[in-house]
Amino acid sequence: MVKKKEKINILLAEDDFNLGSILQDYLEMEGFEVNLCRDGEEAHLAFKEKMYDLCIFDVMMPKKDGFTLAREIRTNNKSIPILFLTAKTLADDKIHGFKIGADDYITKPFNEEELVYRIRAILKRSLLAPVDSEESIFKIGKYTFDYGRQLLIYGQDTRRITARESEILKLLYLKRNNILRREEALVAIWGENDYFHGRSFDVFITKLRKYLKNDSQLTIENIHGVGFMLSDPSF
Repeated sequence: MVKKKEKINILLAEDDFNLGSILQDYLEMEGFEVNLCRDGEEAHLAFKEKMYDLCIFDVMMPKKDGFTLAREIRTNNKSIPILFLTAKTLADDKIHGFKIGADDYITKPFNEEELVYRIRAILKRSLLAPVDSEESIFKIGKYTFDYGRQLLIYGQDTRRITARESEILKLLYLKRNNILRREEALVAIWGENDYFHGRSFDVFITKLRKYLKNDSQLTIENIHGVGFMLSDPSF
């Protein structure tokens, strides 16, 4: 298991001066190191200059919005956790964020303690996953899935997937050729079973199907009203 860093570096992009300052102070009191940027362009430049463990992006920002910023960062870094911070409440906006590659989404107004809880939950998955243990490497059909490093390997091709995608794929693998019940997965990944998280779960399932398409024997079947099943004839 990798050692926990003394300081977790967070890139925070929030154009609301008061909220940004309050969040920076609160997170620093919780032991994080925070670089606060006031717009998307400033945040993008900051991301290029330093290594971060997690990003928190407001969606509505001047010069470059949070969705655009996240999309650009995802082209170069597939695995860094991204949490969206926004006043938007429409489910479609949240789904759009997850399609880009967000790990979580919190809607304003929110409790700072809840934000810290979400941050720690994301970091627990992305930073503290076992990286050297054989138990973190799985064979899925013609693929090798390195859960600890969030890698999906097919022949000479290696794809880095997000922490959330890794968690879901591991659950499917552990239940392979059996049904992974929707409510079981939602509670395991998000800590609760609700409509919004169910929609997000479906988005990740669609992505995983695309990632596994090179092996025609592998399928992720929708068991209507119950859940999903990863069918792997090689098992």
